[in-house]
Amino acid sequence: MVTVFSKNNCVQCKMTKRFLAEHHVDFIEHNIDEQPQYIDGLKQEGFLATPVVKLANGKTFSGFRPDQLKQLAI
Repeated sequence: MVTVFSKNNCVQCKMTKRFLAEHHVDFIEHNIDEQPQYIDGLKQEGFLATPVVKLANGKTFSGFRPDQLKQLAI
């Protein structure tokens, strides 16, 4: 399962979620504006911007990364 950490009014977040939805990739979203309990954990991992995408294999990246997302597309 893919987990996307996003925030409100984030264009890259919207593009990432749209890409996943259009390619039928199931994902869970955590909006850090509405769920601030995730912020400290993301900062501890070194992330300072959204989106942060965590893959089932443990790989994590931030930003709208079509090159990474294409690997998930069915």
